[in-house]
Amino acid sequence: MEALSACCALGGRPLSDEEAATAAELFKALAQPARLQILSQIAQAGCVPATVNDLAKMSGLSQPTVSHHLKKMSDVGLLVRKKIGREVLHEVSPETFAELRRILDVGNGSRQLPIAESSQMGKCC
Repeated sequence: MEALSACCALGGRPLSDEEAATAAELFKALAQPARLQILSQIAQAGCVPATVNDLAKMSGLSQPTVSHHLKKMSDVGLLVRKKIGREVLHEVSPETFAELRRILDVGNGSRQLPIAESSQMGKCC
């Protein structure tokens, strides 16, 4: 049972109520195909800041649709908005994604099981 517990550890420690609520809001914002598409476009471009128009061209989505999704992602902290003159740039918030990676780090540090042994466990993440 100890191996199973180590295998299924989530981020190294349980989340507090506040951390769980915050993470749920982030995941809720990501649970939209268009938002994931926009994020993938930003990532493919090297995570450099992008304008709504740039992202609309890259994604094939309309400018109002992209604006809506950028606002939702900015509101929860996934993206950072920077206004430079008349232009608004959107970039990934590295701290927020680092926290999401920490939360999703299932089984970090657990021993590596051979494929046959891990498939026999069945209930391991």
